[in-house]
Amino acid sequence: MISRRNMLQTASCGFGYLSLQALLQQQALATTTSPSPNIGGADLSTIHPTAKRVIFLCMSGGPAQMDTFDYKPQTGSKKHPGSVFPFKQRGESGMWISELMPETAKHADRLCVINSMYCDTGNHAQSFLQLHTGERLRKRPSMGSWISYGLGTENNDLPSFVSLNASKPSVYSSEFLPTKFAGTPIGTNGEDMSKATIRDISGEHLPADIKRRQLDFVQSMNRDHLAERPGDATLEGVIESMELAYRMQSFAPELMDLNNESEATLKRYRVGKKLSVGTCRPTDFGRQCLLARRFAEAGVRFIEVNHGGWDQHKDHRRDLQANCETVDAPIAALLEDLAARGLLDDTLLVWGGEFGRPGLVPDNGKDESGHNEKGFTFWLAGGGSKGGYVHGRTSETGDRAVEDKVHFRDLHATILHSLGLKHDQLTFQHGGRRHRLTGPEEARVVHELFS
Repeated sequence: MISRRNMLQTASCGFGYLSLQALLQQQALATTTSPSPNIGGADLSTIHPTAKRVIFLCMSGGPAQMDTFDYKPQTGSKKHPGSVFPFKQRGESGMWISELMPETAKHADRLCVINSMYCDTGNHAQSFLQLHTGERLRKRPSMGSWISYGLGTENNDLPSFVSLNASKPSVYSSEFLPTKFAGTPIGTNGEDMSKATIRDISGEHLPADIKRRQLDFVQSMNRDHLAERPGDATLEGVIESMELAYRMQSFAPELMDLNNESEATLKRYRVGKKLSVGTCRPTDFGRQCLLARRFAEAGVRFIEVNHGGWDQHKDHRRDLQANCETVDAPIAALLEDLAARGLLDDTLLVWGGEFGRPGLVPDNGKDESGHNEKGFTFWLAGGGSKGGYVHGRTSETGDRAVEDKVHFRDLHATILHSLGLKHDQLTFQHGGRRHRLTGPEEARVVHELFS
C-alpha cells in the first residue's frame, strides 16, 4: 500500500523528468559547448560604451527610403526614379525628411541617418536573416542573443532580450549559444498586442508558495541530472530559464499592464489605434513602442519592435502612407519619453528593414516598386550617436550607395561597439571554429556616426 502523498510525489518525479526531457529535445539542435572565455566580448577598459541597451525598430518588408529619409528630387527633364512625396528641411540641422513622417521629423536633430546602407541580396527571407544574424543562408544566433551573451542582464527578474510582435524564430533565436541568451517573444505578427503576454508564465492555477515548492522539487531533479553531466550548457540553460520564468511571474505582468499610464500618454503613442490598408497588416504598433520604453526602463538589454507590411510592390503611395501614419507618432513619442526620462543618452535606437526600394518615376503613371539591396536607409538615435547628422549617400537615382557605404556587418560591429563590445572578440566555439555576429568577413566600426 502506498499513500496518496507518496503516489503524487512519485508521479511528480515522473512528470518532472518528462518535462525536462521535452525541454532538452526542443534544444537538441543546440551545441552543448561551454561559453567562450571571451564572454563579455571585449576588454571594457579599451572601449568606452556609449549605450547600455538597444531598441531595434524593425520595419519588415523594405521601407521606401526615397519617400522617407533619402530625398531624391527630380531635376530638369530627366525622368528617373525619385521621391514622389514632398520633403522639407527639419530642425537646426536642416535634415531632409518626408512629409509622411511629420512627428518623427520634429526629432530631426536627434536622428543619425545612414543613407548608404547595402547588403548582399534582394530576397526577403535571406536579407531579413542577414540583418538579424549576420548570415543569409544558415541559421545563426540573432543580434539580440549575441548582445545578451556579451553583456548579460541588468534585471534578474526579466530576460535580457525581448522581441515584441515577433514574426519569425530567427528574430529571437540563440541557435548554438546557450539557451538562456535566446529572446523572449511576446505576441505574433499581426496579433492584437493588448492581448499578448509572455507565454506560459502566468501560473495563476496555483498559490505562490505551492508554485515555489513545485519548482524547487523539479529543479532538485534537474540539478541531480546536471551533476552527472557537468558542463552541459543546454541543461544549465534549462535550469536558469525555469528560475527566470518563475521570477517573471511576479514582475512581467505588472510591467505589461498599461492601465497605470495616463490617457495623454496612451494618446501620444496611439495605443489601440490599428490600421489595415491594402497590404498593410493590422497592428497596435503604439503599444509595442510604449512597452519597449517600459522594458528599457526595467533594464532589458535588447528590445526588438516589429512592424511588417512594407513590401509595397503595388499601390506604393497608398500603402506607404498608411505604414508611415502607423509608426510615425509612436516612434516620436518613444523618442520624446526616452529623452525626458534621461534614457536616450544610454539607449541606442535603430530603425530600418532588410533592404529598400528602387523608387518610382513620378510621371509615368505607375505605382509599383521593387527591391533594392544596393542602397537604402537606416537611422540611429540616442546612445551617443551623432544627432542631426546624415552619413553617406546614394546615386542621383537612388539605385545604389556610392559614398561611405555601410554593410549590415558594419552596422552590427558599430552597434556592438556602442555597447562596449569588440565585434571580433565576441565569439563562441561551435562546430570546430569560433563564430561571431559579424562573420568571417571584414567588418568595420563606423566611428563617424558617434560624437
